[in-house]
Amino acid sequence: MRNEQYYLGIELGSTRIKAVAIGEDFSPVAAGDYTWSSSYENGVWTYPLEEVWTGLRAALAPLKERKIASMGISGMMHGYLAFDKDWNLLVPFRTWQNTITGPAAAELTALFGFNIPQRWSIAHLYQAILNGEEHVSRIAHITTLAGYVHYRLTGVNAVGIGEASGMFPVDSETGTYRAEMLDKLEALLAPRGYPWKLRELLPKVLRAGTLAGALTGEGAALLGGRLPPGIPFCPPEGDAGTGMVATNSVAPRTGHVSAGTSIFSMVVLEKPLEQVYEEIDLVATPAGAPVAMVHCNNCTTDINAWAGILKETAQLFAAAPGTGELYTKLYEKSLEGDPDCGGVLVYNNLAGEGVTHLDEGRPMVLRRAESHFTLANFLRAQLYSTMATLKLGMDILTSERVAIDSLTGHGGLFKTPVVGQRYLAAVCNAPVTCMETAGEGGPYGMALLALYLFYGEEPLEQFLERQVFREAKKTTITPVLEDVAGFHVYMERYKAGLQVERSAIEHI
Repeated sequence: MRNEQYYLGIELGSTRIKAVAIGEDFSPVAAGDYTWSSSYENGVWTYPLEEVWTGLRAALAPLKERKIASMGISGMMHGYLAFDKDWNLLVPFRTWQNTITGPAAAELTALFGFNIPQRWSIAHLYQAILNGEEHVSRIAHITTLAGYVHYRLTGVNAVGIGEASGMFPVDSETGTYRAEMLDKLEALLAPRGYPWKLRELLPKVLRAGTLAGALTGEGAALLGGRLPPGIPFCPPEGDAGTGMVATNSVAPRTGHVSAGTSIFSMVVLEKPLEQVYEEIDLVATPAGAPVAMVHCNNCTTDINAWAGILKETAQLFAAAPGTGELYTKLYEKSLEGDPDCGGVLVYNNLAGEGVTHLDEGRPMVLRRAESHFTLANFLRAQLYSTMATLKLGMDILTSERVAIDSLTGHGGLFKTPVVGQRYLAAVCNAPVTCMETAGEGGPYGMALLALYLFYGEEPLEQFLERQVFREAKKTTITPVLEDVAGFHVYMERYKAGLQVERSAIEHI
Protein backbone atom coordinates (compact mmCIF):
# COMPACT_ATOMS: atom_id res chain seq x y z
CA MET A 1 0.00 0.00 0.00
CA ARG A 2 2.76 2.44 0.92
CA ASN A 3 4.31 2.15 -2.54
CA GLU A 4 1.12 3.06 -4.36
CA GLN A 5 0.17 6.61 -5.28
CA TYR A 6 -3.21 8.05 -4.36
CA TYR A 7 -4.99 11.26 -5.24
CA LEU A 8 -7.08 13.08 -2.66
CA GLY A 9 -10.20 15.16 -3.09
CA ILE A 10 -11.72 17.09 -0.18
CA GLU A 11 -15.07 18.83 -0.30
CA LEU A 12 -16.55 21.09 2.35
CA GLY A 13 -20.20 20.58 1.51
CA SER A 14 -23.32 21.93 3.14
CA THR A 15 -23.90 18.93 5.41
CA ARG A 16 -20.62 17.02 5.37
CA ILE A 17 -16.91 17.57 5.01
CA LYS A 18 -15.84 14.65 2.83
CA ALA A 19 -12.50 13.22 1.76
CA VAL A 20 -12.08 10.64 -1.01
CA ALA A 21 -8.84 9.04 -2.19
CA ILE A 22 -8.63 7.40 -5.60
CA GLY A 23 -5.99 5.15 -7.14
CA GLU A 24 -4.28 5.41 -10.48
CA ASP A 25 -7.15 3.43 -12.02
CA PHE A 26 -9.47 6.33 -11.01
CA SER A 27 -11.44 4.16 -8.54
CA PRO A 28 -12.18 5.31 -4.96
CA VAL A 29 -10.12 3.37 -2.41
CA ALA A 30 -10.79 5.18 0.88
CA ALA A 31 -13.10 7.83 2.27
CA GLY A 32 -13.88 9.73 5.43
CA ASP A 33 -16.35 12.39 6.46
CA TYR A 34 -17.52 14.75 9.18
CA THR A 35 -21.06 16.03 9.64
CA TRP A 36 -21.72 19.72 10.17
CA SER A 37 -24.50 22.18 9.48
CA SER A 38 -25.10 25.87 9.00
CA SER A 39 -26.67 28.05 11.66
CA TYR A 40 -28.89 31.10 11.29
CA GLU A 41 -27.31 33.91 13.32
CA ASN A 42 -28.31 37.57 13.26
CA GLY A 43 -30.17 37.09 9.99
CA VAL A 44 -27.30 35.29 8.25
CA TRP A 45 -26.73 31.63 7.37
CA THR A 46 -23.16 30.84 8.41
CA TYR A 47 -20.62 28.23 9.56
CA PRO A 48 -17.83 28.77 12.13
CA LEU A 49 -14.48 28.61 10.36
CA GLU A 50 -12.92 26.95 13.41
CA GLU A 51 -15.02 23.87 12.67
CA VAL A 52 -13.38 23.56 9.24
CA TRP A 53 -10.20 22.21 10.82
CA THR A 54 -11.99 19.89 13.22
CA GLY A 55 -13.94 18.48 10.30
CA LEU A 56 -10.93 18.11 8.01
CA ARG A 57 -8.94 16.22 10.62
CA ALA A 58 -11.88 13.86 11.20
CA ALA A 59 -12.49 13.29 7.49
CA LEU A 60 -8.81 12.57 6.84
CA ALA A 61 -8.37 10.08 9.68
CA PRO A 62 -9.20 6.96 7.59
CA LEU A 63 -6.74 8.05 4.89
CA LYS A 64 -3.64 8.65 7.01
CA GLU A 65 -1.66 5.63 5.73
CA ARG A 66 -2.12 6.49 2.07
CA LYS A 67 0.72 8.05 0.10
CA ILE A 68 -0.90 11.11 -1.48
CA ALA A 69 0.61 12.22 -4.80
CA SER A 70 -1.62 15.28 -5.20
CA MET A 71 -4.77 16.77 -3.71
CA GLY A 72 -7.36 19.50 -4.06
CA ILE A 73 -9.97 21.40 -2.08
CA SER A 74 -13.58 21.95 -3.05
CA GLY A 75 -16.30 23.76 -1.15
CA MET A 76 -19.88 24.93 -1.21
CA MET A 77 -20.14 27.50 -3.92
CA HIS A 78 -19.46 31.20 -3.70
CA GLY A 79 -20.79 33.18 -0.76
CA TYR A 80 -18.69 35.76 1.03
CA LEU A 81 -15.54 35.55 3.11
CA ALA A 82 -13.87 38.91 3.71
CA PHE A 83 -10.45 39.29 5.35
CA ASP A 84 -8.10 42.08 6.34
CA LYS A 85 -4.47 42.24 5.23
CA ASP A 86 -3.45 39.68 7.88
CA TRP A 87 -6.22 37.28 6.84
CA ASN A 88 -8.34 37.96 9.90
CA LEU A 89 -12.04 37.31 9.19
CA LEU A 90 -13.96 40.59 9.25
CA VAL A 91 -17.56 39.30 9.36
CA PRO A 92 -18.98 35.78 9.74
CA PHE A 93 -18.97 33.62 6.61
CA ARG A 94 -22.08 34.42 4.52
CA THR A 95 -23.07 31.25 2.69
CA TRP A 96 -24.87 30.58 -0.59
CA GLN A 97 -28.10 30.04 1.40
CA ASN A 98 -28.49 33.74 2.11
CA THR A 99 -30.92 35.84 0.08
CA ILE A 100 -29.92 39.20 1.55
CA THR A 101 -28.27 40.79 -1.47
CA GLY A 102 -31.27 41.49 -3.70
CA PRO A 103 -30.66 45.23 -4.27
CA ALA A 104 -26.97 44.69 -5.01
CA ALA A 105 -27.61 41.80 -7.39
CA ALA A 106 -30.21 43.83 -9.29
CA GLU A 107 -27.97 46.90 -9.61
CA LEU A 108 -24.96 44.87 -10.77
CA THR A 109 -27.06 42.93 -13.28
CA ALA A 110 -28.21 46.24 -14.76
CA LEU A 111 -24.69 47.70 -14.71
CA PHE A 112 -23.09 44.72 -16.45
CA GLY A 113 -25.96 43.53 -18.65
CA PHE A 114 -25.11 40.15 -17.17
CA ASN A 115 -27.02 38.22 -14.50
CA ILE A 116 -25.44 38.49 -11.04
CA PRO A 117 -27.13 36.04 -8.62
CA GLN A 118 -27.58 36.90 -4.96
CA ARG A 119 -25.14 34.26 -3.69
CA TRP A 120 -22.18 35.49 -5.78
CA SER A 121 -19.30 37.01 -3.85
CA ILE A 122 -19.48 40.30 -5.73
CA ALA A 123 -23.18 40.67 -4.85
CA HIS A 124 -22.35 40.20 -1.16
CA LEU A 125 -19.51 42.73 -1.34
CA TYR A 126 -21.60 45.33 -3.13
CA GLN A 127 -24.51 44.80 -0.72
CA ALA A 128 -22.14 45.40 2.19
CA ILE A 129 -21.12 48.63 0.46
CA LEU A 130 -24.75 49.68 -0.05
CA ASN A 131 -25.44 48.85 3.61
CA GLY A 132 -22.54 51.07 4.72
CA GLU A 133 -20.99 48.20 6.68
CA GLU A 134 -17.98 49.25 8.72
CA HIS A 135 -15.73 46.37 7.69
CA VAL A 136 -15.67 47.27 3.98
CA SER A 137 -12.90 49.83 4.24
CA ARG A 138 -10.64 47.25 5.93
CA ILE A 139 -11.02 44.49 3.33
CA ALA A 140 -7.83 43.21 1.72
CA HIS A 141 -9.05 39.84 0.39
CA ILE A 142 -12.38 38.24 -0.51
CA THR A 143 -12.64 34.59 -1.40
CA THR A 144 -14.78 31.48 -1.14
CA LEU A 145 -14.65 28.66 1.39
CA ALA A 146 -12.58 26.49 -0.96
CA GLY A 147 -10.27 29.42 -1.72
CA TYR A 148 -9.79 30.17 1.99
CA VAL A 149 -8.94 26.57 2.94
CA HIS A 150 -6.59 26.29 -0.05
CA TYR A 151 -4.80 29.47 1.03
CA ARG A 152 -4.40 28.31 4.63
CA LEU A 153 -2.97 24.97 3.48
CA THR A 154 -0.68 26.22 0.68
CA GLY A 155 -0.14 29.96 1.14
CA VAL A 156 -1.43 30.48 -2.45
CA ASN A 157 -4.37 32.87 -2.87
CA ALA A 158 -6.02 31.43 -5.98
CA VAL A 159 -9.18 29.65 -7.13
CA GLY A 160 -10.09 27.56 -10.15
CA ILE A 161 -11.86 29.32 -12.99
CA GLY A 162 -15.14 27.51 -12.30
CA GLU A 163 -15.13 28.77 -8.71
CA ALA A 164 -13.98 32.22 -9.83
CA SER A 165 -16.96 32.46 -12.20
CA GLY A 166 -19.24 32.52 -9.16
CA MET A 167 -17.30 35.31 -7.52
CA PHE A 168 -17.22 37.67 -10.49
CA PRO A 169 -17.96 37.13 -14.22
CA VAL A 170 -15.06 35.50 -16.07
CA ASP A 171 -13.91 35.52 -19.69
CA SER A 172 -13.51 32.00 -21.08
CA GLU A 173 -11.02 33.25 -23.67
CA THR A 174 -8.64 35.11 -21.35
CA GLY A 175 -9.16 32.76 -18.39
CA THR A 176 -9.66 35.52 -15.84
CA TYR A 177 -12.22 38.08 -14.63
CA ARG A 178 -13.95 40.18 -17.28
CA ALA A 179 -11.93 43.38 -17.50
CA GLU A 180 -14.69 45.62 -18.86
CA MET A 181 -16.97 44.73 -15.94
CA LEU A 182 -14.19 45.30 -13.40
CA ASP A 183 -13.64 48.71 -15.00
CA LYS A 184 -17.34 49.61 -14.72
CA LEU A 185 -17.62 48.68 -11.07
CA GLU A 186 -14.32 50.29 -10.08
CA ALA A 187 -15.47 53.51 -11.76
CA LEU A 188 -18.76 53.32 -9.83
CA LEU A 189 -16.92 52.78 -6.53
CA ALA A 190 -14.19 55.38 -7.09
CA PRO A 191 -16.09 58.32 -5.46
CA ARG A 192 -16.42 56.31 -2.24
CA GLY A 193 -12.67 56.54 -1.67
CA TYR A 194 -11.95 53.01 -0.49
CA PRO A 195 -8.25 52.24 0.07
CA TRP A 196 -8.43 49.27 -2.31
CA LYS A 197 -9.18 48.42 -5.93
CA LEU A 198 -11.59 45.59 -6.68
CA ARG A 199 -8.93 43.79 -8.73
CA GLU A 200 -6.73 43.68 -5.64
CA LEU A 201 -9.35 41.90 -3.52
CA LEU A 202 -10.05 38.95 -5.79
CA PRO A 203 -7.97 35.74 -5.82
CA LYS A 204 -5.92 34.73 -8.84
CA VAL A 205 -7.74 32.56 -11.40
CA LEU A 206 -6.29 29.21 -12.54
CA ARG A 207 -7.52 26.61 -15.01
CA ALA A 208 -7.69 22.88 -14.25
CA GLY A 209 -4.36 21.11 -14.70
CA THR A 210 -2.35 24.03 -13.31
CA LEU A 211 -0.16 23.55 -10.23
CA ALA A 212 -1.58 25.71 -7.42
CA GLY A 213 1.00 25.30 -4.65
CA ALA A 214 1.87 22.58 -2.17
CA LEU A 215 0.99 21.69 1.41
CA THR A 216 3.09 23.82 3.75
CA GLY A 217 4.30 22.91 7.23
CA GLU A 218 1.73 25.28 8.69
CA GLY A 219 -0.97 23.68 6.55
CA ALA A 220 0.05 20.19 7.62
CA ALA A 221 -0.22 21.28 11.26
CA LEU A 222 -3.76 22.56 10.65
CA LEU A 223 -4.62 19.04 9.44
CA GLY A 224 -3.30 17.56 12.67
CA GLY A 225 -0.32 15.94 10.98
CA ARG A 226 -2.60 13.66 8.93
CA LEU A 227 -0.60 14.50 5.78
CA PRO A 228 3.07 15.45 5.25
CA PRO A 229 4.16 18.81 3.80
CA GLY A 230 5.02 19.03 0.12
CA ILE A 231 1.94 17.44 -1.48
CA PRO A 232 1.09 19.31 -4.73
CA PHE A 233 -2.34 20.99 -4.99
CA CYS A 234 -4.56 21.55 -8.00
CA PRO A 235 -6.66 24.75 -8.13
CA PRO A 236 -9.55 24.77 -5.62
CA GLU A 237 -13.01 24.45 -7.13
CA GLY A 238 -16.61 24.80 -6.04
CA ASP A 239 -19.04 21.91 -5.73
CA ALA A 240 -20.56 22.88 -9.07
CA GLY A 241 -17.27 22.31 -10.89
CA THR A 242 -16.43 19.07 -9.10
CA GLY A 243 -19.89 17.76 -9.92
CA MET A 244 -19.27 18.40 -13.61
CA VAL A 245 -16.01 16.48 -13.46
CA ALA A 246 -17.49 13.58 -11.47
CA THR A 247 -20.22 13.13 -14.06
CA ASN A 248 -18.13 13.60 -17.21
CA SER A 249 -20.09 16.76 -18.04
CA VAL A 250 -17.48 19.30 -19.15
CA ALA A 251 -17.88 19.04 -22.94
CA PRO A 252 -20.39 21.13 -24.95
CA ARG A 253 -23.94 19.68 -25.08
CA THR A 254 -23.41 17.74 -21.83
CA GLY A 255 -24.97 18.54 -18.49
CA HIS A 256 -25.51 17.30 -14.99
CA VAL A 257 -27.81 17.85 -12.03
CA SER A 258 -26.45 17.87 -8.48
CA ALA A 259 -29.09 17.26 -5.84
CA GLY A 260 -28.49 17.44 -2.11
CA THR A 261 -29.12 20.32 0.28
CA SER A 262 -29.43 22.49 -2.83
CA ILE A 263 -30.14 21.42 -6.39
CA PHE A 264 -28.59 22.82 -9.53
CA SER A 265 -28.09 21.93 -13.15
CA MET A 266 -25.03 22.73 -15.25
CA VAL A 267 -25.23 22.63 -19.05
CA VAL A 268 -22.14 23.34 -21.15
CA LEU A 269 -23.06 25.76 -23.93
CA GLU A 270 -22.18 25.76 -27.61
CA LYS A 271 -23.06 29.46 -27.92
CA PRO A 272 -24.17 32.29 -25.63
CA LEU A 273 -27.80 32.65 -24.58
CA GLU A 274 -29.76 35.26 -26.53
CA GLN A 275 -31.07 37.06 -23.45
CA VAL A 276 -30.15 37.78 -19.84
CA TYR A 277 -32.24 35.73 -17.39
CA GLU A 278 -32.35 36.19 -13.63
CA GLU A 279 -33.00 32.46 -13.34
CA ILE A 280 -29.86 31.45 -15.28
CA ASP A 281 -26.29 31.92 -14.07
CA LEU A 282 -23.48 31.99 -16.62
CA VAL A 283 -20.44 30.30 -15.11
CA ALA A 284 -17.59 28.07 -16.34
CA THR A 285 -16.24 24.54 -16.24
CA PRO A 286 -12.93 23.96 -14.39
CA ALA A 287 -11.31 24.25 -17.82
CA GLY A 288 -13.06 27.56 -18.55
CA ALA A 289 -15.82 26.58 -21.02
CA PRO A 290 -19.10 28.58 -20.69
CA VAL A 291 -21.92 26.97 -18.69
CA ALA A 292 -25.59 27.77 -18.08
CA MET A 293 -26.47 27.05 -14.48
CA VAL A 294 -29.86 26.83 -12.80
CA HIS A 295 -29.32 26.98 -9.05
CA CYS A 296 -32.02 26.44 -6.42
CA ASN A 297 -31.35 26.84 -2.71
CA ASN A 298 -33.81 24.20 -1.51
CA CYS A 299 -33.75 20.49 -2.27
CA THR A 300 -33.63 17.64 0.27
CA THR A 301 -33.67 19.47 3.63
CA ASP A 302 -37.44 19.36 3.97
CA ILE A 303 -37.85 15.73 2.95
CA ASN A 304 -35.03 14.87 5.37
CA ALA A 305 -37.03 16.50 8.16
CA TRP A 306 -40.14 14.50 7.20
CA ALA A 307 -38.08 11.30 7.09
CA GLY A 308 -37.06 12.05 10.67
CA ILE A 309 -40.70 12.46 11.69
CA LEU A 310 -41.63 9.17 10.03
CA LYS A 311 -38.72 7.42 11.72
CA GLU A 312 -39.94 8.69 15.09
CA THR A 313 -43.38 7.33 14.22
CA ALA A 314 -41.93 3.92 13.43
CA GLN A 315 -40.08 3.93 16.75
CA LEU A 316 -43.41 4.26 18.58
CA PHE A 317 -44.10 0.75 17.34
CA ALA A 318 -40.65 -0.57 18.35
CA ALA A 319 -39.33 -0.45 14.77
CA ALA A 320 -35.81 0.88 14.25
CA PRO A 321 -35.10 1.28 10.53
CA GLY A 322 -31.59 2.26 9.55
CA THR A 323 -31.10 5.48 7.65
CA GLY A 324 -30.41 3.76 4.32
CA GLU A 325 -33.38 1.41 4.67
CA LEU A 326 -35.65 4.27 5.74
CA TYR A 327 -34.90 6.40 2.69
CA THR A 328 -35.05 3.46 0.30
CA LYS A 329 -38.48 2.40 1.55
CA LEU A 330 -39.89 5.94 1.51
CA TYR A 331 -38.52 6.80 -1.92
CA GLU A 332 -39.72 3.53 -3.43
CA LYS A 333 -43.16 4.00 -1.84
CA SER A 334 -43.49 7.28 -3.77
CA LEU A 335 -43.51 5.33 -7.04
CA GLU A 336 -46.95 4.01 -6.04
CA GLY A 337 -48.35 7.56 -6.05
CA ASP A 338 -50.36 9.18 -8.80
CA PRO A 339 -48.29 10.85 -11.56
CA ASP A 340 -49.66 14.28 -10.48
CA CYS A 341 -49.37 13.40 -6.76
CA GLY A 342 -53.15 13.18 -6.45
CA GLY A 343 -53.51 16.91 -5.96
CA VAL A 344 -51.05 17.07 -3.04
CA LEU A 345 -48.70 20.05 -3.33
CA VAL A 346 -45.47 20.63 -1.39
CA TYR A 347 -43.29 23.73 -1.07
CA ASN A 348 -39.93 22.68 0.39
CA ASN A 349 -38.59 26.20 0.91
CA LEU A 350 -36.68 26.51 4.15
CA ALA A 351 -34.45 29.21 2.68
CA GLY A 352 -35.27 31.90 0.14
CA GLU A 353 -35.28 31.03 -3.55
CA GLY A 354 -33.92 33.28 -6.27
CA VAL A 355 -35.59 31.49 -9.20
CA THR A 356 -39.06 32.15 -7.73
CA HIS A 357 -38.04 35.52 -6.25
CA LEU A 358 -38.62 34.54 -2.61
CA ASP A 359 -36.35 36.13 -0.02
CA GLU A 360 -37.40 33.68 2.71
CA GLY A 361 -38.93 30.23 2.90
CA ARG A 362 -41.96 28.66 4.58
CA PRO A 363 -42.25 24.88 4.09
CA MET A 364 -45.85 23.95 3.32
CA VAL A 365 -48.06 21.03 2.37
CA LEU A 366 -51.24 22.06 0.50
CA ARG A 367 -54.22 20.01 -0.67
CA ARG A 368 -57.83 20.44 -1.58
CA ALA A 369 -60.56 18.47 0.18
CA GLU A 370 -60.90 16.14 -2.80
CA SER A 371 -57.15 15.51 -3.10
CA HIS A 372 -56.01 11.89 -2.90
CA PHE A 373 -53.97 12.25 0.30
CA THR A 374 -52.02 9.02 0.72
CA LEU A 375 -48.51 8.28 1.97
CA ALA A 376 -47.37 7.51 -1.59
CA ASN A 377 -48.76 10.78 -2.97
CA PHE A 378 -47.34 12.77 -0.05
CA LEU A 379 -43.86 11.27 -0.60
CA ARG A 380 -44.08 11.73 -4.36
CA ALA A 381 -45.05 15.39 -3.86
CA GLN A 382 -42.08 15.78 -1.51
CA LEU A 383 -39.73 14.44 -4.16
CA TYR A 384 -41.36 16.50 -6.91
CA SER A 385 -40.86 19.58 -4.74
CA THR A 386 -37.09 18.99 -4.68
CA MET A 387 -37.04 19.52 -8.47
CA ALA A 388 -39.93 21.91 -9.07
CA THR A 389 -37.94 25.14 -8.97
CA LEU A 390 -35.22 23.58 -11.13
CA LYS A 391 -37.92 22.79 -13.70
CA LEU A 392 -38.71 26.50 -14.09
CA GLY A 393 -35.10 27.24 -15.06
CA MET A 394 -34.71 24.21 -17.31
CA ASP A 395 -37.79 25.33 -19.25
CA ILE A 396 -35.94 28.57 -20.06
CA LEU A 397 -33.02 26.61 -21.53
CA THR A 398 -35.50 24.63 -23.59
CA SER A 399 -36.98 27.88 -24.92
CA GLU A 400 -33.45 29.00 -25.87
CA ARG A 401 -32.98 25.74 -27.80
CA VAL A 402 -29.98 24.72 -25.69
CA ALA A 403 -28.96 21.26 -26.91
CA ILE A 404 -28.25 18.55 -24.32
CA ASP A 405 -26.95 15.22 -25.60
CA SER A 406 -26.45 13.70 -22.15
CA LEU A 407 -27.64 14.59 -18.65
CA THR A 408 -26.17 12.96 -15.55
CA GLY A 409 -27.46 13.04 -11.99
CA HIS A 410 -25.38 12.89 -8.83
CA GLY A 411 -25.70 13.67 -5.14
CA GLY A 412 -27.67 12.31 -2.22
CA LEU A 413 -31.06 12.43 -3.97
CA PHE A 414 -29.85 9.70 -6.34
CA LYS A 415 -28.47 7.30 -3.74
CA THR A 416 -31.71 5.30 -3.85
CA PRO A 417 -31.64 3.65 -7.29
CA VAL A 418 -34.17 4.60 -9.99
CA VAL A 419 -36.49 6.91 -8.03
CA GLY A 420 -34.83 10.34 -8.19
CA GLN A 421 -33.40 9.48 -11.60
CA ARG A 422 -36.88 8.69 -12.96
CA TYR A 423 -38.40 11.91 -11.65
CA LEU A 424 -35.54 14.02 -13.03
CA ALA A 425 -36.07 12.40 -16.45
CA ALA A 426 -39.68 13.62 -16.25
CA VAL A 427 -38.57 17.12 -15.23
CA CYS A 428 -36.18 17.49 -18.17
CA ASN A 429 -38.09 15.19 -20.55
CA ALA A 430 -34.73 13.64 -21.40
CA PRO A 431 -32.78 10.48 -20.49
CA VAL A 432 -30.89 10.74 -17.21
CA THR A 433 -27.76 8.73 -16.41
CA CYS A 434 -26.30 7.87 -13.01
CA MET A 435 -22.87 6.41 -12.40
CA GLU A 436 -21.67 4.29 -9.49
CA THR A 437 -20.22 7.43 -7.88
CA ALA A 438 -23.60 9.24 -8.02
CA GLY A 439 -23.92 9.58 -4.25
CA GLU A 440 -20.42 11.01 -3.68
CA GLY A 441 -19.76 13.07 -6.77
CA GLY A 442 -18.11 16.16 -5.32
CA PRO A 443 -15.01 14.87 -3.50
CA TYR A 444 -14.54 12.22 -6.19
CA GLY A 445 -14.56 14.93 -8.84
CA MET A 446 -12.02 16.90 -6.81
CA ALA A 447 -9.77 13.83 -6.59
CA LEU A 448 -9.94 13.51 -10.38
CA LEU A 449 -8.89 17.16 -10.74
CA ALA A 450 -5.96 16.45 -8.41
CA LEU A 451 -4.92 13.51 -10.59
CA TYR A 452 -5.40 15.64 -13.72
CA LEU A 453 -2.34 17.64 -12.66
CA PHE A 454 -0.35 14.80 -14.24
CA TYR A 455 -2.40 14.85 -17.48
CA GLY A 456 -2.59 18.63 -17.90
CA GLU A 457 -1.49 18.68 -21.55
CA GLU A 458 -4.61 16.69 -22.53
CA PRO A 459 -7.89 18.68 -22.64
CA LEU A 460 -10.00 17.99 -19.57
CA GLU A 461 -12.96 16.65 -21.55
CA GLN A 462 -10.71 14.18 -23.39
CA PHE A 463 -9.04 13.08 -20.17
CA LEU A 464 -12.41 12.29 -18.62
CA GLU A 465 -13.91 10.64 -21.71
CA ARG A 466 -10.90 8.58 -22.79
CA GLN A 467 -9.18 7.84 -19.49
CA VAL A 468 -11.63 7.99 -16.58
CA PHE A 469 -15.10 7.10 -17.82
CA ARG A 470 -14.32 4.90 -20.81
CA GLU A 471 -15.62 1.80 -19.02
CA ALA A 472 -17.71 3.44 -16.30
CA LYS A 473 -20.66 1.47 -14.92
CA LYS A 474 -23.81 3.51 -15.36
CA THR A 475 -27.57 3.26 -15.70
CA THR A 476 -29.78 5.40 -17.91
CA ILE A 477 -33.51 5.95 -17.46
CA THR A 478 -35.68 7.44 -20.19
CA PRO A 479 -38.75 9.56 -19.40
CA VAL A 480 -42.00 7.78 -18.57
CA LEU A 481 -44.78 9.55 -20.48
CA GLU A 482 -47.19 9.39 -17.54
CA ASP A 483 -44.55 10.98 -15.28
CA VAL A 484 -43.93 13.79 -17.79
CA ALA A 485 -47.64 14.56 -18.03
CA GLY A 486 -48.13 14.26 -14.27
CA PHE A 487 -45.22 16.58 -13.50
CA HIS A 488 -46.66 19.12 -15.92
CA VAL A 489 -49.97 19.11 -14.03
CA TYR A 490 -48.10 19.34 -10.72
CA MET A 491 -46.11 22.33 -11.99
CA GLU A 492 -49.22 24.20 -13.09
CA ARG A 493 -50.55 23.88 -9.54
CA TYR A 494 -47.12 24.72 -8.12
CA LYS A 495 -46.85 27.96 -10.08
CA ALA A 496 -50.39 28.98 -9.15
CA GLY A 497 -49.72 28.27 -5.48
CA LEU A 498 -46.58 30.41 -5.30
CA GLN A 499 -48.83 33.28 -4.26
CA VAL A 500 -49.78 31.25 -1.18
CA GLU A 501 -46.10 30.78 -0.37
CA ARG A 502 -45.51 34.52 -0.70
CA SER A 503 -48.46 35.20 1.58
CA ALA A 504 -47.10 32.77 4.16
CA ILE A 505 -43.75 34.57 4.13
CA GLU A 506 -45.52 37.89 4.64
CA HIS A 507 -47.89 36.82 7.42
CA ILE A 508 -46.21 33.92 9.27
